[in-house]
Amino acid sequence: MPLARTAHGALHYDVIDQVAPWQAVHSQGAGAPILFHHGIGASAGLWAGWRPALADRYRLVTFDMRGCGRSHIPAADFNWSLDLMVDDLFAVADAAGIGRFHLVGESIGGTVALAAALARPARIATLTVSNGAHLGASIQRVEAWRRRLDEGGVKGWSDAFMPDRFHDDALSPERRAWFAAQQEAWPRDSILNALGVLVGTDLTARLGEIRCPTLLLHPDGSPFIPVPIMAELHRHLPHAELNVIGRSRHGLPYSHASRCADLLRSFLDSRGAD
Repeated sequence: MPLARTAHGALHYDVIDQVAPWQAVHSQGAGAPILFHHGIGASAGLWAGWRPALADRYRLVTFDMRGCGRSHIPAADFNWSLDLMVDDLFAVADAAGIGRFHLVGESIGGTVALAAALARPARIATLTVSNGAHLGASIQRVEAWRRRLDEGGVKGWSDAFMPDRFHDDALSPERRAWFAAQQEAWPRDSILNALGVLVGTDLTARLGEIRCPTLLLHPDGSPFIPVPIMAELHRHLPHAELNVIGRSRHGLPYSHASRCADLLRSFLDSRGAD
């Protein structure tokens, strides 16, 4: 089982390397690898629907973020921070042996991705943010989630969250059940502590420093990040392209995986994929 070792526990990652041999485009082989960072309630499996559009040319690296799945589950009093999550991302990249890479993040993973591009810009070839933002959560949302978890447990919280993720007809019963199971497997403390990282986060003042090409993918109906917030992010990034996907909610990268992956493939191909 591939693990990225950190000072605060190990992170499980997977490398999908199905690059066709004829896709070598420079001395290092095919285009730079793509590293994916999922959000709260999801897991590395979220990205499976993106593979068909990308795997012929790109090595794909996915991981379970700290606090969930096969990665380290911290104690309730563990000191979470955005800097720690950025370090986790680069620990996975280092363990997977990738130097410069395309970075894709969704929800809190999108915020982490923005922070990573600011922290180590030389490592990031392109940046993709799906249903994420430069502005974090409010303490009110943390308290609302805490009440929901206290009243109904993780399953009650997950059941209430699913309509915020997906329209009723967005998924087959099998795909909906799989996602719900991933969400329900999250520990309560991980949910609240990860969300707490976002409270008060505001990267606005530094967004102009992000010089890499950036793809923004956003649902038209996220209850957490309204389209105007993503439009503001777009205005602050000097090399960004914004796509708003109709009839989608906060689960955009899962419900619209093929559409998102096709947009990413076109975006990367138009930039030479390195």
